[in-house]
Amino acid sequence: MEVSRIRPLRGPNLWSRHTAIQAIVTCEPSECNLTELPDFEKRLREQFPAMGALRPDGRPGQISLAHALETVVLAMQAQAGCPVTFSRTAATIEPGVFQVVVEYSEEDVGLLAFKLAEALIQAVLRGEHFEIDQAIGRLRELDEDVRLGPSTGSIVEAAAARGIPWRRLTKGSLVQFGWGSKQRRIWAAEVDSTSAVAESIAQDKDLCKRLLASAGVPVPIGRPVSDLEDAWSVACEIGVPVVVKPQDGNQGKGVTVNVVDKEHLAIAFKAAAEIGTVMVEKYLPGADYRLLVVGDKLVAAARRDPPHVIGDGVHTVRELVDKVNADPRRGDGHATSLTKIRFDDIAIARLGLQGLQPESVPEKGRRVILRNNANLSTGGTATDVTDDVHPEVAARAIAAAQTVGLDICGVDMMCESVHRPLEEQNGGVVEVNAAPGLRMHLSPSFGKGRNVGEAIISHLYKQGGDGRIPVVAVTGTNGKTTTARLTAHLVATSGSRVGMTNTDGVYVNGRQIDSGDCSGPKSARNVLMHPDVDAAVFESARGGILREGLGFDRCQVAVVTNIGAGDHLGLNYITTVEELAVLKRVIVMNVAASGYAVLNAADPIVASMAPKCTGQVIFFARDFQHPVLTAHRAQGKRTVSVDGDCIVAAEGSWRESIPLRDVPITRNGTIGFQVENVMASVAAAWGVGLDWDTIRNGLASFVNDADNAPGRFNVFDFKGATVIADYGHNPDAMRALVAAVEGMPAKRRAVVISGAGDRRDEDIREQTAILGQAFDDIILFQDACQRGRADGEVLKLLREGLADATRAQHVEDVYGEFLAIDRALDRLAPGDLCLVLVDQVEEALAHLARRAQEG
Repeated sequence: MEVSRIRPLRGPNLWSRHTAIQAIVTCEPSECNLTELPDFEKRLREQFPAMGALRPDGRPGQISLAHALETVVLAMQAQAGCPVTFSRTAATIEPGVFQVVVEYSEEDVGLLAFKLAEALIQAVLRGEHFEIDQAIGRLRELDEDVRLGPSTGSIVEAAAARGIPWRRLTKGSLVQFGWGSKQRRIWAAEVDSTSAVAESIAQDKDLCKRLLASAGVPVPIGRPVSDLEDAWSVACEIGVPVVVKPQDGNQGKGVTVNVVDKEHLAIAFKAAAEIGTVMVEKYLPGADYRLLVVGDKLVAAARRDPPHVIGDGVHTVRELVDKVNADPRRGDGHATSLTKIRFDDIAIARLGLQGLQPESVPEKGRRVILRNNANLSTGGTATDVTDDVHPEVAARAIAAAQTVGLDICGVDMMCESVHRPLEEQNGGVVEVNAAPGLRMHLSPSFGKGRNVGEAIISHLYKQGGDGRIPVVAVTGTNGKTTTARLTAHLVATSGSRVGMTNTDGVYVNGRQIDSGDCSGPKSARNVLMHPDVDAAVFESARGGILREGLGFDRCQVAVVTNIGAGDHLGLNYITTVEELAVLKRVIVMNVAASGYAVLNAADPIVASMAPKCTGQVIFFARDFQHPVLTAHRAQGKRTVSVDGDCIVAAEGSWRESIPLRDVPITRNGTIGFQVENVMASVAAAWGVGLDWDTIRNGLASFVNDADNAPGRFNVFDFKGATVIADYGHNPDAMRALVAAVEGMPAKRRAVVISGAGDRRDEDIREQTAILGQAFDDIILFQDACQRGRADGEVLKLLREGLADATRAQHVEDVYGEFLAIDRALDRLAPGDLCLVLVDQVEEALAHLARRAQEG
């Protein structure tokens, strides 16, 4: 068994809506049926008893090693605590070759699971032992390292529950919510609207305390100190007990409270000095409370108790700490609800104040404190007290947050109780924290957990807001780039800033920011991350969907122009038009419930996608009386078609007409495939919600020139001859182009064509077979990249397609695209027509423009 081409599918894909790892698995003949491998399954289960059925979905058929790999990868992740349920193994047309797809929750974990699962299966085949517990441990440890922590995770979960899209921007806690101009970002529990000034104030404990005091918020007295003697001088001045902490710190690092003598002070000073400048301030008696403020609301409160153990009269303090740290809720970082108790110099010093040492055995029931500060990050516990907070205490917490300028703020208070105002009990605010940890509120040690993630999301997005911008996805065999460009133009006419991706590049608000074939998910994600995008239009090509899935979770409108046999069939195990349709309908299956699928009713394969749409459907076809359109209108649903010399949008008995003479791209309706592109674009604009005046204005102002729609039926005048440049490159495109040029007057017709080497032989031949019936002169050229073909092989196939040509009178081969263009142009006379099927679009169009100017 060989595992190859492992790649992550990061969005909705051919197999499911889940993120997944896809691999190509090649099995030897004996490995294609496990009945030929005696006792293999028994030996595999002996090593990994927790694995499930070898065909998790219960489908019948032979079970191969690929199915075993699928099952083990899924089970390993599940055993490591990952929430995964989906997997699939599909045989390809190549004997012994399978596609294995397994869901992942964390990409790195999914990739490692494939590696470990393969190692397990190989070990079983060799009769060797495999350390399955160690493997699961590696996966669990990696998952804890890479997954979002509880604070960020709770915010993401709350966003997902509201349908707000999110994307993790780093391996850490930087997350984007929403798309384009509606996006917001967080870094853990800090939001993008929080200023660096506010964060710096919160970090500077002395400055923060002075600002709070000036705003009438009770705070303890104290100041920064320069050395140990200065620290002791301040302690004597304000009176012990005192708190020693870094002036610039967080998470309780270097903080020691209830310091009562110089010896303890020295240890505390050393710990704080390792962080930065040291502060000494008055210790406020009472309990340690953390109040969480989001915006102008108090959303949670918890009492924090310092790390401690309870004596049993048998075990030493060190042993008791080890027992407490064995609690599975306790971990070394922030991935768990509690943190392990630290046994360091501060803990030992605190033991000394209680007359104890690490090896002392405290009597049964004695409470032994290991630290005075109660931060969860140093091993403390939390008890929810949200419902007990006095309105005046809540008001002081909110005032503290707003004085500093924090949107999300953890306010630390010391007081006897939160039931009474601070001023009545000599309590006060001891710290204000930016990016506060949320663990104590989400999963307190005692009491009710609070959905603080939802509170933060509600602060970012008001009720009903989901952070989404309109997204239009366009796919098909032909016309998708023009449809994407025209749709983007219509949306831009409404005043929206549009981000668009297609095979020519990435455009934002009319400016090109990337070039090349950008019809994949990476470019789509980049557009959705751009802050100046109010709406997005994505050309979604088959290659990107196969490689990585979609770049978005769902769209407002999905357009399928048509499905043709010449669209890269034979690549990546897509061998039939029906299989291609299954791939392309991925965008249809991921339409929002309030959205629309725009489907070509004249293409039966496309029309059959309608039941897979979770939203509504707008059908389009040139024939107003097409049976699919007629039935759809009868149900009161939307259609777009041509009736007479107008494009007609209809919904039930309602109609809106746009004369074709007002749509320049169609040349008064004579170019059939452009009429179809316009119908698809009008339907998409209708689905997005544009008004009809905007749609009319957009259609009238769209210019199909080499700058606005390069390689899409661009027309040049050359010495009285008409030259058309187009990027058509499959048989269906040839038929559409022939139909278009036959409606244009010409004395002689010439065509310049090459063929893409990665197409099937029959597709290459069929192109010239079609053209040979419609053109007098045919110039064949070999393009810059043969895509795996031998020199001259494509030219040979093109000539074979002309074997039965009835019209072609002159055929010649030219090596080089520009030489072929020049050869065709030199043969033109006034009144002739030449169709140039360009390969290097930008360069060829520039060359044609120069020649046209020379003429």
